[in-house]
Amino acid sequence: MKAAHLVVAVTAAASLTLVGCGGGAGSGPEGIDSAGDERTIKAFDINPQPRDKVKDGGTLRWGINEFPAQWNRNHVDGNLAMAAVVSNALLPSPFVSDEKAEISVDRDYVLEAKVTEQRPKQVVTYTLNPKARWSDGKPITWADYQAQWQALNGRDSGYHIASSTGYQDIQKVARGKDDFEVVVTFARPFGDWQALFGPLLPASTNRTPEAFNNAWLNKIPVTAGPFKFGGFDQTAKTITLVRDDSWWGARAKLDKIIYRASEQDSLIGAFSNGELDIIDVGPSAPDYARAKATAGAQVRQAAAPDFRHFTFNGSSELLRDQSVRQAIQLGINRQAIAQSDLQGLDWPIALLNNHFFMNTQEGYQDNSGDLGAYNPDRARRLLDVAGWKLNGTVRQKNGKTLDLRFVVPSGVQLSKSEGELAQSMLAQIGVKLTIKSVPSDDFFTNYVIPGNFDITPFAYIGTPFPVSSSYGIYVNSPDGKAWNANFGRTGSAAIDQAMGRAAQSLDPVRARAATNAADKLIWQEVNVLPLYQRPQFVATKETLANVGARGFYDLQYENIGFTR
Repeated sequence: MKAAHLVVAVTAAASLTLVGCGGGAGSGPEGIDSAGDERTIKAFDINPQPRDKVKDGGTLRWGINEFPAQWNRNHVDGNLAMAAVVSNALLPSPFVSDEKAEISVDRDYVLEAKVTEQRPKQVVTYTLNPKARWSDGKPITWADYQAQWQALNGRDSGYHIASSTGYQDIQKVARGKDDFEVVVTFARPFGDWQALFGPLLPASTNRTPEAFNNAWLNKIPVTAGPFKFGGFDQTAKTITLVRDDSWWGARAKLDKIIYRASEQDSLIGAFSNGELDIIDVGPSAPDYARAKATAGAQVRQAAAPDFRHFTFNGSSELLRDQSVRQAIQLGINRQAIAQSDLQGLDWPIALLNNHFFMNTQEGYQDNSGDLGAYNPDRARRLLDVAGWKLNGTVRQKNGKTLDLRFVVPSGVQLSKSEGELAQSMLAQIGVKLTIKSVPSDDFFTNYVIPGNFDITPFAYIGTPFPVSSSYGIYVNSPDGKAWNANFGRTGSAAIDQAMGRAAQSLDPVRARAATNAADKLIWQEVNVLPLYQRPQFVATKETLANVGARGFYDLQYENIGFTR
């Protein structure tokens, strides 16, 4: 099976990440040539091998840094990168992306999908593969698509969804000429329609809020891929997948995949000791060096559609004032943090000055203006005007101290280092930053998602759909309470309108212009502070084929295995 797209949300990978910002072609940061000299960073690096060169059988031991509880990736608690790494082997998605972010149908599930009408309304017709079946024996039909739209369109707040982007624009999902034709009629145009319905879940787990919220909690009840669920071991923190002999596509090469969850610091040790076959190294120079030095191993490297950032919690009592958030942003030297994070990684250091597009992606422009620059003098003035006056070395207002909680996942040295750098920088403008380390498994569910932080660092993982995949991160709350995937908990009608224009435009030039208009407003709002485009470093056994640093490329799990 091919990996599903992560349409919005939040991911957790080596430095703990969330699914979000998308990208176009597999291009890297400034200074990376895409033509072909020695400095070229690959769009993907997975040791691609034809199936006849891959052994039949074997067990792949895959290290991950989180043990998810919620396996419904459309749920606000479930759209995590580690959940995707596992469930992409198990669940359908109508489309796949190649390394250039070019989209095509996944013929194991969909034989054809196209816009069949544009006026008076956009209509998309899907012809499903009639061989495709859920693991409970039921065929995958139009009813599964209809139930997913009804769960994700945002009309019933009982569904705790990550985002309604795209689904809220659909007027109806109907049966076509038979159960294997799906006719989707949009109330408003939606340019990124190919981002929808991946991963697709069965109607049985989408029909009610109770099923949506709970059927996948500590369970993987139904699958439809080259692998099926084998079991959890909560003590050993392992998730086992086994080959599904009922799979109608190309037979999976591996017998078994065992995912082992551990904190990042432990994963590199287990890989070096030969206990794991693949781990995401993340942008950590010591881990990168250790992985490269491991006998029989290699570090596969590609330009990621991901970016490292700080999220500011605008609902926090200390950060509700936009001018205070702007001051904090001006007091952080992003260049120094990027240089520290990427030191020793042989990766060009270029700041990312856009919330939607990667540095060399078509549509990228620097919209940061004077709010993207390091300017501690201006930061001090803004805090003075906001009433936060120095009392000794730290500012106070109305008897309260400007002491911000910088929440980091334990075992991720990169996050801790970023906190220590920011702590030193903000001390110079009279702001105290207290670093709070929390268990990796709790980082998103108990801290980031409920807004239990002031500032927090992680990475957003991109998709080939930059507008729709990021929409949920920046969209305003309808009631000031439900923020879904907007962890910064700030937004505005103007940002929503600009993103709406971008999402509804079928003209890519107009869509990019509207996206950049939204980006300028987000820089003013101070929700997410981008740092840099993230490199992907994945350590693998040399003999492991068809997996590694994937960029935009959707892995074909049935082809992963060890070379003969």
